[in-house]
This record gives sequence, C-alpha cells and structure tokens, in this order.
Amino acid sequence: MGTEVILLQIFATFVLSMAFGLQRQRAHKPIGFGTFTFVAIGSCGLAIIGTTFGEGNPIPIIGSIVTGIGFLGAGALVRTSDKIFGFTTAASIWVFSIFGLLMGVGDYYIATIVYIFVWVVILIDGFFERNSIGSYQKRILFEIKSKNRDKFDSLLKRFNSVRMISIEADKKAGTEKFEYILSCNGRRLRKIIEELGKIDWIVSYKVN
Repeated sequence: MGTEVILLQIFATFVLSMAFGLQRQRAHKPIGFGTFTFVAIGSCGLAIIGTTFGEGNPIPIIGSIVTGIGFLGAGALVRTSDKIFGFTTAASIWVFSIFGLLMGVGDYYIATIVYIFVWVVILIDGFFERNSIGSYQKRILFEIKSKNRDKFDSLLKRFNSVRMISIEADKKAGTEKFEYILSCNGRRLRKIIEELGKIDWIVSYKVN
C-alpha cells in the first residue's frame, strides 16, 4: 500500500469523524469530537497495519478493536439510581470504530454507506428531540399542603407514567413531600413544569 493512499485514508477518516464529533459536541453530548476522531483514526491505523503486515488478513486486529471499543462505549453510559442513559453515544462510538476499520482496509463503499446511515439516524433522533416525540422522564420532588391531596392526584394523571419513590408527611407544618419518577411527552412535560410555580397549594418543587 502506497504512502499516498495511507495518508488519504487517515485524512478522510479524520475529517469525516471530526465532522460527526463536532455535531455531538454542539448538541452538548457527554462525548465530543475528540473521542470520535481518536477512535476512528486509531481503528483506521490498526486496520492499515493489519492489512500491511498481516499478510492481507486484518481479522485478528479487527476483532481486538471491536472488543476494546465495546469497553469504551460502556464507559459512555451514565447510570442514575433509576435509569441508564447514553446508549446512543455508546453505540455511535462503536460504529465509528467500524467506520475507521472499513477505511483502513480500503472498503470505501461500505464505509460511506455506514457513515451516511449514522448521520441519518442522528438527524432523525434530533428531529424527535426537537419536536418532543417520545417519552421523557424526570425525577420531581413535590411539597404540597396536605388538604390538597385530591388536586395533586389529578395533576399526576396528566403524566403518562407515575412511579413513587418516597413520601414524607410533616403534621406540624401541614405539608406532605413526595418524590416521583414521572414521564410523558417532552412538550407536555415542559408545560406542566412551567405551571407548577403558579399553583398556590404546591409549597415547593424540584425537578432533576
């Protein structure tokens, strides 16, 4: 494999992976352009080495890369006490290692298809997020005046799902504290949260 071809493979991998990484950085995702660029370039470089020095058989190196990137992707997952998120970021890291491998072994046709479809998925996902399509979960702590329990139950019915985490009553102050995991359409969720400050029988609330 000529030096010019190798440089072109690495440069193309660098530019394309950085473009995707910058998009993720602008979207305020936990992993930005640096990680995606490093993963893709590293995979590309190892694939080139495997093809050049492995008698044209990069499979052993490819297998080790895919396994290693799986651990890196797992590190992108964020776990709270009630859910795990970051699967899209973890999967995209894994896919970009595959993209780098394909560029490194010279299969530009499949690499281009993979790259295009990654962008298609991300753009559709962004459309869903902007238009509040799908279910969004929030942890909300309420403190209400005890005599308004019926009104509070009616408020909770506006959510798609309700899961109580804890309840605490203060008889002396005449208040009750509730902690819930609530989910509904993103647009409706934001609207309900905006309304909470206008309800006088809600003493306080906190949204996480």
